[in-house]
Amino acid sequence: MTGAVTLREMTAADLPAVLDLEHALFGDEAWTEGMLASELAGVASGRYYLVAEDGAELAGYAGLLTPGGGQADVLTLAVAAPRQGQGLGSVLLDALLAEAGRRGCTEVFLEVRVDNHRAQLLYQRRGFVEIGIRRGYYQPSGTDALVMRLSLDRPGRAGPARGAPAHGTPAHDQAGRRPAGWGAR
Repeated sequence: MTGAVTLREMTAADLPAVLDLEHALFGDEAWTEGMLASELAGVASGRYYLVAEDGAELAGYAGLLTPGGGQADVLTLAVAAPRQGQGLGSVLLDALLAEAGRRGCTEVFLEVRVDNHRAQLLYQRRGFVEIGIRRGYYQPSGTDALVMRLSLDRPGRAGPARGAPAHGTPAHDQAGRRPAGWGAR
């Protein structure tokens, strides 16, 4: 990955830049300011949001939900177009998986657009497997979502299950997301 990137927890002050990137990447399917603010306000109730900064510039962001019961959901993961293909998506995903492990999760789920092959490759390289399809999930386009699952081998482990690619495996970024229905796109 080129350039020095810093990961930190997202704050309300990040919302304008996150919204700009959200709209640039996802157009009509972008989350609204209200949705993002609501998600960020829910951090105390099992949500975890990160931003990746390159100096003062937002390079990407990601979010995770850990509702309990040993499960987590990747809610969003986005990388700015100029930073795609440099491993930043992998860094963000690895940070979410590490947090899921710290929170005692044993499995992680996500939805990703069926036409977002780059994101699917990232997730597969981290050990996610396809488990189903949600028809017409993304709105307003009506695009289907591929549902994927990763088994963490034990609570507290910060990575994919045994037999899955190790952290640091080169991967593409610009992962999928969830729109109004939530979930990774």
